[in-house]
Amino acid sequence: MKSLRFLLAVALAAAPVRAQDSAQASKAAVTHELASIQTALTEITGLKFHKDVPYAVIDKTALHSFLEQRMKEAVKPEEIHAEETTLKMFGFLPANYDLKKATVELLTEQAAAFYDYHKKKLFILTTDESTSDLHTEAEKMALSHELSHALADQRFHLEKYIREGAHSDDGSAARLAVMEGQASWLMAAYLSKESTGQTAVPPGVLELMTHAVESSASQYPVFSKAPLYLRESLVFPYTAGMLFQNAVYEKLGKDAFAEVFRRPPVSTQQILHPEKYLDHVAAAVPALPAIPDKKDFRKIGDGTLGEFDFRVLLEQYAGKEESGALSSHATGGMYELVERKTDHHPVLAFAVNWDGPDSAAKFFRDYRKVLTGKTKSCEFERESDTELSGHNEHGYFHVRLEGGRFESVEGLPSQVH
Repeated sequence: MKSLRFLLAVALAAAPVRAQDSAQASKAAVTHELASIQTALTEITGLKFHKDVPYAVIDKTALHSFLEQRMKEAVKPEEIHAEETTLKMFGFLPANYDLKKATVELLTEQAAAFYDYHKKKLFILTTDESTSDLHTEAEKMALSHELSHALADQRFHLEKYIREGAHSDDGSAARLAVMEGQASWLMAAYLSKESTGQTAVPPGVLELMTHAVESSASQYPVFSKAPLYLRESLVFPYTAGMLFQNAVYEKLGKDAFAEVFRRPPVSTQQILHPEKYLDHVAAAVPALPAIPDKKDFRKIGDGTLGEFDFRVLLEQYAGKEESGALSSHATGGMYELVERKTDHHPVLAFAVNWDGPDSAAKFFRDYRKVLTGKTKSCEFERESDTELSGHNEHGYFHVRLEGGRFESVEGLPSQVH
């Protein structure tokens, strides 16, 4: 789902901590704090800032306007339409959900500070006109996180890094996890250095931070009401990305901070299982199933699917335990979304390679739950150990299992014979 990942990366929204209402500190205090954090980040990573990072203080209203404008500039309406339709066809979003509006509201609600790689500028969010010294841990966390983005941008050009991964949805999610995960890890390392003089992040701190991100995010009303896929898409880059960065750091030391940008991970599976990244284990992307009468349709979107997508899909419709047991066995996926030329009726086709027939068969059985759970009405007309067909409000569907390969075509205007 490349447009969603791109939207989340566009603004590099803040570390998921809430700054104090009095975060609009005096200019001298902020400048001093930024310089101190920049020095510490250079000592931790071995990477130097090419120049100081300019900053501005804005409120939530200005942030909301900024995000709306950035979305308008960066993502075309037809891309939003394709993204929203794809997510709805998979069952990740309800039928009446407005993805564009929800994304802006989610990012506006979450931010405490953010770094805009397009303007090369740090923005500090405030909800109070008063001034004070920057001294709270939450404020330092937010600033160290965003300055980590600025450091990565000055060294590795984040806008280019994001766009080069845009051809792959799953690869785009992995790159976002690199950016937010590294910034989160450096945030923890900075605080550790400030308090103990040590830059390594102890496992207990990583665990606490992971839980803190998940629990603090759930305190936000817009976030709490969002569909599972959007909630997980917001949290995953910080939590899984931070653990990924830590694993690569333990293997490569300071070289890890540059390595993940020079050789980006290609899948969310590499993020969730860093040993696959270190061992160069890539996804096995399958061929797509055929769409009958394809000449009557036009393609509006396609992309890759990865372990993250299947983890959320299985959790949503088959339960968290099943998701944890099965999702890591997906070795690669691909989807295509087309619309009928006459009336824009959507059809979704996708395929998944699994690491063996047993895993594929388990997913095939679970996918029956997906089909019945994601639509209001679902009727099965043919069922066997390797084939499912029937119809729902989207149209007719045909699901097939062949060895370790699973495929599905959904939304067809007529039954496949």
